[in-house]
Amino acid sequence: MLLAAAGAVSVAVWVYLLAARGAFWRMREARPQGVLPAMAPSVVAVVPARNEAETVGRAVASLAAQQYPGAFHIVLVDDASTDGTADAACAAASPAVLTVIRGRPLPPGWSGKLWAVDQGVREAARFSPDYLLLTDADIEHPPGNLAALAARAESGSIDLVSYMATLRCRAFAERALVPAFVFFFFMLYPPAWVADPRRATAGAAGGCMLVKRAALECIGGIEAIRGELIDDCALARAVKAGGGRVWLGLSAATRSLRGYAGLSEIGRMISRTAFTQLRYQAAVLAGTAAGLAVAYLLPPALALASRGGAARWLGVAAWAMMAAAWLPTLRFYRRSPLWAPFLPLVAAFYLGATLHSAVSYWRGRGGMWKGRAQAMGRKGS
Repeated sequence: MLLAAAGAVSVAVWVYLLAARGAFWRMREARPQGVLPAMAPSVVAVVPARNEAETVGRAVASLAAQQYPGAFHIVLVDDASTDGTADAACAAASPAVLTVIRGRPLPPGWSGKLWAVDQGVREAARFSPDYLLLTDADIEHPPGNLAALAARAESGSIDLVSYMATLRCRAFAERALVPAFVFFFFMLYPPAWVADPRRATAGAAGGCMLVKRAALECIGGIEAIRGELIDDCALARAVKAGGGRVWLGLSAATRSLRGYAGLSEIGRMISRTAFTQLRYQAAVLAGTAAGLAVAYLLPPALALASRGGAARWLGVAAWAMMAAAWLPTLRFYRRSPLWAPFLPLVAAFYLGATLHSAVSYWRGRGGMWKGRAQAMGRKGS
C-alpha cells in the first residue's frame, strides 16, 4: 500500500511536469520574429575571457562576421589570462571592430566573470550603444544571430533576449549527460513563464544575452548583481523585477565550443553552481534530493523491483512519462530515442554533483572556476 502511494506521487509529479510546467519539455528552436527598424540600434558585444585561447579566436571571428546593418563593436576583457587569450582574439578581428582591454585585479564582493563584464560595459559606454550583447569567449554565433536578437527585442519591446546555445555533444560523457543540462535548466525556467510578465520566473543563458543598455542602467548596472555566481539568471531576475520584459529561447545555430572530456569535467561544471541554485541552504538541498528521488529514481525502482500490482504499474507509468518528456531534448541533440529510459541514471549523476557542490561549499571550495573559489562568504545567507 505504501509503495503504491509512492508510485502515485511519482505519477502525479510527471502529470504536473508534462501538463502544467509551461511545456518546457518541447525544446522547440526559436524562429525569427520581428524586423529591425530602418535605423538599426547600435550594439556593443562584451566578452569576458580568462584563459580561453583555445576557443576565443572562433568566438570573436563569428562576432566580427555578423551581418548586422547597424553600428556594432566588440569589447573583450582579458581577465588575467596566461595562455595568450588576448593575442588569439586580436588575430581574429581588426582593431576597427575589436577593442581588447586588460582586466583589473578582482575586488572583494565581486565574482570574477561579472567584474570582467562590468569593465567591458564601462568601456562599451564610449560607443553609446543602444544594446549590449553579453556573450562568452566560447560561443560561436551564426552570421544572422545579432540581427535576429535585435529584431525580436525591438519588435516586442523586450529588454533582455537570450538564446540557450547548443552545447557540444561529441564525447560519450557529453552525449550521455550534456542534453540533460538544457532539459533541467528549462524545467527550472520554462521559456513560456520567462516571457510571461505576470509570472516572476526569470531566466537567461549567459552565453548569449542581448540587453537594452537603458534597462541595465535602470537596475543599477552589473554592480547590482556583482556577487552572483549564476549571473545570467540573476540579471534576468533583476530586469524583470524592475518592470522589464525578458525572453529566453533555444538556438541550434548558436553553439558552445567548450568541450568536456569526461564525467569528472561535467560533474565539476554542474557542481560549480548547483548549491548556489539552492541558495546555499541545507533544507532546500534535502528537499531537492528527495524530489529528484521521487521523480526520477523511484519509478524505475518500482517498475523493476516491486513484485507486481499497482506499485509496479504506477512505476512503469511514471517512467514512461519521464521518457516521453525526455524525447524532444534527445531529438534536438540528435541522440537516439534509445537513451530515453536512462534519464534516471542521468538524474542520479546530477544529484551526486549537487551533493558534491554542497560539500565543496562547506569546505570553502564553492564555485571553483579557473582557480577561483567564488561562492565564498555566504554561509548563513
